[in-house]
Amino acid sequence: MSVTVGENVPVKSRPSGFTPLSRRRLITDRAVRVLVAGAVLAALVPLVWLAITLVGKGAGPIADPQWWTQPQIRGGAGNAIIGTLIQTALAAVISVPLGILVAIYLVEYSDRRSAMARATTFMVDILSGVPSIVAALFVYAAWRTTLGFERSGFVVAIALVLLMVPLVVRSTEEMLKIVPQDLREASYALGIPKWKTIARIVLPTALSGIVTGVMLAIARVMGESAPVLILVGSTRATNWNPFDGSQQSLPLMMVQEYGKGPGSFDNVWGAALTLVILVAIIYFGAKVVSKVFSPKQS
Repeated sequence: MSVTVGENVPVKSRPSGFTPLSRRRLITDRAVRVLVAGAVLAALVPLVWLAITLVGKGAGPIADPQWWTQPQIRGGAGNAIIGTLIQTALAAVISVPLGILVAIYLVEYSDRRSAMARATTFMVDILSGVPSIVAALFVYAAWRTTLGFERSGFVVAIALVLLMVPLVVRSTEEMLKIVPQDLREASYALGIPKWKTIARIVLPTALSGIVTGVMLAIARVMGESAPVLILVGSTRATNWNPFDGSQQSLPLMMVQEYGKGPGSFDNVWGAALTLVILVAIIYFGAKVVSKVFSPKQS
């Protein structure tokens, strides 16, 4: 049995009925496979190199228990770790609910052609491209210059909110869009209100993706240095109150230690590795929580 391709090129089919690939298509397929594999390796080389360098140069300082428990005035980084976690937590507490609610409005309630929806989408797009230094300067102008309030860790959190919200909105919006419409229609058919459908069906279904997007946003703002340089004073002591006085953070500590010269580079690498470890711990913790609360498939 044969199948004629074009006019004069007979191609024999296999007993299964499938026509074998031509030699040109096989070569093209293998070439694309090689290119894709090469691109993956090219992307992995700097990542692996960075990870090895970071661990090799930063493992020394963080191996000392005092690094985690003592403030900078005693040779540790405890005050910077506490400040980073507090500032990031405040930003997340504000950004995550706000971003998720905005995404729910855009996907579930708004008409894409309405002026409100277009204005919201436009503002989210604008905020997505705002550099951290611009967000910090804006908050400084509004908080410090206009209102006359003092610099503090909370002001840093406000600047981080401007950077986190668009990321949370965009990631949540995309996750809500991929939830099958059949789930919503089945819920409506049972007489369940729309708000309860969103809360009990749509959000739990998209929870894993939403958590991933939130963690990407947290990972981005956790290492921002511009807001902490402009909006909070540095201190080598521990400050648990983000609303009063100076408060240290890991990005600010890295800038300070780098300015001291080559003798302090070990502390710079240690602070960088500590920041990566904190992000990894929060990420895997959030993934565990999302698995626990996500709907189970029978």
